[in-house]
Amino acid sequence: MSKVFVFEEFGGPESQALIERDVPAPGPGELLVAVRAAGVNPADVKRRAGAFGRTIALPAPMGLEFAGVVEALGEGTEGFAVGDAVLGLPARGGGGFAEHTVAAATKVVAKPASLPFTDAAALPVAGATAWDGAHQVPLAPGQTLLINGVGGGVGTMAAQIARAEGIRVVGTASEAKRALVEELGATLVVSGPGVTGRLRAVLPDGADAVLDLVGGQALRDVAPLAKDPAAVVTTVDPATATELGGAGVARRPTRESLGALVALVASGAVAPRVTAVYPLDRTAEALAAVEGGHTAGKVVVEVSRASVTDRPTRRDDGGARADVV
Repeated sequence: MSKVFVFEEFGGPESQALIERDVPAPGPGELLVAVRAAGVNPADVKRRAGAFGRTIALPAPMGLEFAGVVEALGEGTEGFAVGDAVLGLPARGGGGFAEHTVAAATKVVAKPASLPFTDAAALPVAGATAWDGAHQVPLAPGQTLLINGVGGGVGTMAAQIARAEGIRVVGTASEAKRALVEELGATLVVSGPGVTGRLRAVLPDGADAVLDLVGGQALRDVAPLAKDPAAVVTTVDPATATELGGAGVARRPTRESLGALVALVASGAVAPRVTAVYPLDRTAEALAAVEGGHTAGKVVVEVSRASVTDRPTRRDDGGARADVV
């Protein structure tokens, strides 16, 4: 048997539970992976609430990204072997918050040996989204990217990707995230009422591209800073972006974006900002932290069959700090 965190009805967190199931079997072209860590994303909560439709079978496994070790190969699967460390996206019905998951080989890449599983698990969703968003509008070294909502999982990755390519980054976030944003090499402009004027003071000539990670009125507030309305890209509110002359982020094939990002991470130019790690049996708390909307960096669930302590501890990985809670 294998544990998996699910929601049993569409709605709020009261429908969530950690249950047992048979170890899933990989189909043709799929991998069975023993999960070591899984990233937590706002989309996990939206999916539970039914925002992406209500056609999936219940109970529905949760967790949209993972890192782990290959345990078995489905028929016809090539490019991987049992024992390989990998990261990627689970197949529909697999779930990342689990002891085991299945994934299409086309949605998985090899994990560098130097990259911890908890950091690797932060890359497939937020990291690949950041890669695609940061490259949708081609920018040259010295040009400026404005990131609306720079302090979250996607924003911190996008800022680092842009800085690694010599692009100036200005980002909006709360004052509480100033230290994190400045550590990324970005200039912080405090979000909230009056942000358009504060941005104009920092960017009198505007920005060469705008990457929005917030949507709604916050997107409307920053869009006028774009030198060209077509250079406004959003990951969350394509309707508003299109109305303003921009567009939603165009996603590349997973292996293309994720492979390029992993290579950049392996080079040391970009580091995942994992700021909190929860054990599998406290996945509900990890989801609640992300649902609250005030987390800086990335929250990760670490999967371990060993017992865990109930007391928070502090970890310093020599780069980004993470709370092990």
